[in-house]
Amino acid sequence: MPAFASYEEKTHAAFGGAPINVRDPKVLAWLIRRHGLEMTHLSRGSHIGAVFSVAEIVATLYTGVLHVDPADPALPDRDRLVYSKGHAGAAVYAALAENGFFPVEELSTHYGNGSRLSGHVSHKGIPGVEFSTGSLGHGLAVAAGMAMSAKLDKAAWRTYAVLGDGECDEGSVWEAALQAHQFKLDNLIAVVDHNHMQSLDFCENTLALEPFADKWRDFGWNVMVADGHDTDALRAAFDQAKANLGTEKPTVIIAETTKGKGVSFMENNILWHYRTPQGEEYEAALKELEAQRP
Repeated sequence: MPAFASYEEKTHAAFGGAPINVRDPKVLAWLIRRHGLEMTHLSRGSHIGAVFSVAEIVATLYTGVLHVDPADPALPDRDRLVYSKGHAGAAVYAALAENGFFPVEELSTHYGNGSRLSGHVSHKGIPGVEFSTGSLGHGLAVAAGMAMSAKLDKAAWRTYAVLGDGECDEGSVWEAALQAHQFKLDNLIAVVDHNHMQSLDFCENTLALEPFADKWRDFGWNVMVADGHDTDALRAAFDQAKANLGTEKPTVIIAETTKGKGVSFMENNILWHYRTPQGEEYEAALKELEAQRP
């Protein structure tokens, strides 16, 4: 496996030695994609298309939305994030590393034998991860339980859940959505990475979701639709979601995204749900990302 220092030279040093402001969501989103490409390349792992689609969502959460502290990951009043689309865990690992939860160099072990950075998100020994995910459809229910716990304790922290649109095929998502409304969990904020693709095809060819926003409204949720690659629009949506505390309704942000965003031949190409970037494809993706660095 190549030394991670060579990767550092291709990312951080690419900024000409200038300090990198990882509190800028656009910078962090680029780093998530750059890390994601390298991590899946080294490990020959998959789900790079989903990592690319969720990059701005994760970056926005970790640059001023989530109340978390890398110096104290178990802070009692921290916000909780349940990353339900755990197969795209490389995005969260990258954000955590760049925010100081663990060393950036450890990202090179992703998906490797003996690594604590498993292919799907794991909380085992990983500071900043609240819950192991990847069995799709479970995350929203867990997040609702956390939000209910905060309500019972009269605690001020919020719970966030990041879902994929494909996992909204699961009945457990809608059971959790009903419960969240029933128990007036206005401290629960869900965001759906709506890249319109899942596993082997477009969502609409697998199990149609539309009218997607109307379904959430009918289940009693506050609903917002935002450009999932516009960090300013996402931040405004998260701010509005926080302001919904007191409405006695949970909030969902449907973030319109593109699978494989940032690399032209990966965008809206279902091959890149599972395909791993190697050889000429890796080099071409790297060239495109390097041309986009902020």
